[in-house]
Amino acid sequence: MLARHVSGGRPTKFIEEIMKLTVITIAYNSAKDIGRTIESVLAQEQGDNSCTIEYLIVDGASSDDTVSVAESYITAMKNRGIEYRISSEPDKGIYDAMNKGIDRATGDIIGILNSGDWYEPTAAVTAANTFADTGCDLVYANIRIHKIDGNTFVKKARQRRFQTSRDWNHPTTFVRAALYKQYPFRCLGIHDDYGFFLQMRRQGRHIVTVDKVLANFAMGGASNRKDLKAAKKRIMDRYRYCYRINGYSRLYILECVVIEAAKMLLG
Repeated sequence: MLARHVSGGRPTKFIEEIMKLTVITIAYNSAKDIGRTIESVLAQEQGDNSCTIEYLIVDGASSDDTVSVAESYITAMKNRGIEYRISSEPDKGIYDAMNKGIDRATGDIIGILNSGDWYEPTAAVTAANTFADTGCDLVYANIRIHKIDGNTFVKKARQRRFQTSRDWNHPTTFVRAALYKQYPFRCLGIHDDYGFFLQMRRQGRHIVTVDKVLANFAMGGASNRKDLKAAKKRIMDRYRYCYRINGYSRLYILECVVIEAAKMLLG
């Protein structure tokens, strides 16, 4: 287990050079996309051996070849020294699956990379070094968004007084494992990951941003579907289960509407 230096009751710095990073990928009928995700974990740079990697695939009892594709990487993972475990069983949704992965994780820090998304080769080393250098509780970085039409853009990681999801990127987020285990996802709506981030921010946790692209996100999932009924649900989910449940102002309903309007107009 990773030792920590404690000052004033708060962990301020990791004092051992090697830490263990757990990456969790949840999947359901993702045979076409999961290979790219797995290969991005397999391709993580070793750097100065600042971390070891545990990789958990949490499949929701897929009816396609998702598990078979995941199993085809067992030997390659072993050769790279990555602890690799695959499970497949029914779940109650994506955040229930994430909670299962978090419960099974044995790393010091945890990153969640959904099937279809992929890391840049320096993601793990950058996360480990940031935790070691800053003693932070949570770190997130820039992300490259891939639109359905093939165009891309970079969404920056920022921290501002007026908090908005435009400044936060879940696939680039790494969290101290003890916090994920203490505060599992609430499984209330489609934005529970952002709700967790706001919960950590509201608690005054030590959050750090890195001005570097660490992951890639492919648009087209449930959070981007262009449908008025779905957009209305996303607005209310974000408002109720991210902002209001964490004590943020009612005025944040405006931010929720603006985000969904931008998705509808810009794609």
